[in-house]
Amino acid sequence: MRARIDITEVELATKIRAKYLRAIENEEWQLLPGSTFAKSFIRTYADYLGIDSRSLVEEYKLRYERPSEQELRTVSPGLARDRRGNRTSPRGGGGGGGGAPRWAITVGLLVILVAALYFIGTRGRDDKGSNTTPTETQPIARRGGGRRAASGGGTGAQTQRRAAAPTLAGLRLIPSGDVYVCLVDQDDRVLIPGQTFAAGQAVPLQRARSMRLTLGNSNVVMRVNGRAVSVPASSEAVGFAITTRGATPISGDQLPTCT
Repeated sequence: MRARIDITEVELATKIRAKYLRAIENEEWQLLPGSTFAKSFIRTYADYLGIDSRSLVEEYKLRYERPSEQELRTVSPGLARDRRGNRTSPRGGGGGGGGAPRWAITVGLLVILVAALYFIGTRGRDDKGSNTTPTETQPIARRGGGRRAASGGGTGAQTQRRAAAPTLAGLRLIPSGDVYVCLVDQDDRVLIPGQTFAAGQAVPLQRARSMRLTLGNSNVVMRVNGRAVSVPASSEAVGFAITTRGATPISGDQLPTCT
């Protein structure tokens, strides 16, 4: 809405039906045709808006996907066969029923192994001394405002999302009037060759490790890495250096000329 992008424009560009885009915005996942489609739609929609799609897909999987029935099954087929075999085996002293069943031996070995690992871990903590302080688990703020997700089992996934920083910066420009645009990447390769765009004219989304931008004036709405960037009011050239960290104003000989 801040970028003044109509939902029909997104539908035409991404080939995702408008009702599914609205369902994503409202987090009405039951309206989507399935989890696989939901993740694909989220990724495509985020890329169109210049938002980190990997982070959003991971957030969706963490919050809304559930482990499958196969993953919840705690008894392996081999163990089940052993149990069925034990129920049909003769009891008492006759035949081979006098010894302990194989599943009981397996469980006993697992208990011994867990106890040994716990003992080793306890000794390791004791050897490190008492100066080690527990790591505080920080809650992650949800997009809804004051709502926060409780930390705990998802801490590892949240840490991975923080570590997986984007490698490409994204730039989207929405002209509000006639504006000259010149854009080059980190290798001075021209991405937008000194072109004048009219109000409402579509400017292609650009991505690179870093970019330098020259605007003929301030008649533009600019989003860098999915976030709005304020363009100072000016009737003269305005410049920015754009990286994955954001946009920094530049001037003078740092401005690209696309000539």
